[in-house]
Order: sequence, then structure tokens, then C-alpha cells
Amino acid sequence: MLFAAQPQLLTPVLQVIHRVIASFLVKQAGLKRSAAKTGAVTLIQRFGSAANLNIHLHCVVLDGVYRTTEGEPVFQQARAPTTGELQGLLVKIITRIMRVLTRQGYLIEEQAMSYLADIDVDNPLRALQAASCNYRIALGPRAGQKVLSLQTISRRGEPCTPPQSANAHGFSLHAAVRGGADQRKELERLCRYITRPAIANLPTNDSNAITPTMSCCN
Repeated sequence: MLFAAQPQLLTPVLQVIHRVIASFLVKQAGLKRSAAKTGAVTLIQRFGSAANLNIHLHCVVLDGVYRTTEGEPVFQQARAPTTGELQGLLVKIITRIMRVLTRQGYLIEEQAMSYLADIDVDNPLRALQAASCNYRIALGPRAGQKVLSLQTISRRGEPCTPPQSANAHGFSLHAAVRGGADQRKELERLCRYITRPAIANLPTNDSNAITPTMSCCN
């Protein structure tokens, strides 16, 4: 809801995420930050799988860095992150995002508790945004009731958890997909995925279908 009401906050948040991930990749490649550069393309998605309000980031990130050798950039692949490393990376991202939001006055910390500041309380869209974020009906005789949603359940009856992903405090980081430089169709499919609109005709039975390389959402 905060990012929906204050979209300008996505810029410093995205800067934090890219800075943390870039530093991690440089370290994975065994180089120093000053000696290497990495890159990413990010699209801001404002909807969830139920077309609800769910602002999150789809990022295609290089799985390595470029270092300069005799004036020519040379790509050096980084080691794939472990689940534990992803968890540590996510905790660092969350900590820095919280610090930015606190410094800008959108988050208040008191007595070891954090909560959002009461900003823009008269915005008529807040009630609609809150309902959409929480899968509830906003208007009409059924206002406040939960909407019907379908979820993927594993064979053991537990929610499916993507491999090589981390979750903490309502944030998640996913890094399970990799496409090689020569896998042009796979890379195109990945790019199409991160740019997809709210309503899209995506294949559901394609064994080669892939998901975002990295995404962080609130």
C-alpha cells in the first residue's frame, strides 16, 4: 500500500536492491567493487496473479560481472548463490529498505516496533488499495468480504515454494532461473515474462517456461 500511495519511493528502494545485489555478484566473482561492473533490467509490476494490487519488481540480472582487462571488458561469471546466501542477501535488502523509509519519515520506530506513518490519510483511494492488497471486496453489499482465489498446492498439501528462493517479513527474493548467452529463446521468454501485462495468455503446460531471474516484492 505504501508503494502504491507513494510511487516515488520505488526509486530509492530499487537503488538499494540493485546496489546490494551488484555488490554480492562482484564478491561472488572474486573481485572488488571498484574493479567490476554488473547490470540489470527491472520492470515494476503493480499486480498479482489475481490482478490484485501487489507492487513488486521483476529483474533480469547478469549472473556475473564485467571487468576491464587492457581496456576491453571481459565477462566473468559469478558463482550461483546458495539458499542460505539468498536469505542473507534478502535480510540485508530489508534492513536497508527499512532504514531508507525511516530516514524519509514513512516508517516510525518506537520501542523496538516499526509501523507506517499516517501519511495521506484523506486519500480516497486508500480504502480501495487496502481492499485490493488484502484480496477483499471494496464496494457493494459484500464489501469487506474475502474474494475467491485459487492457489497451487503441492501433492503433500503444502503451498509450493520455488527453489532457490528466500522469504522474510513479507519480502521475497527469487533467483532460481538462469539463461545462457546462447539460449536466445529462453532469454526472450524470460524478457516476455517480466514485461507481461496484468492480463496475459501465458502457457501453463510448457516444461521450458521460466520465471524471473530475481524479483523482490513487499
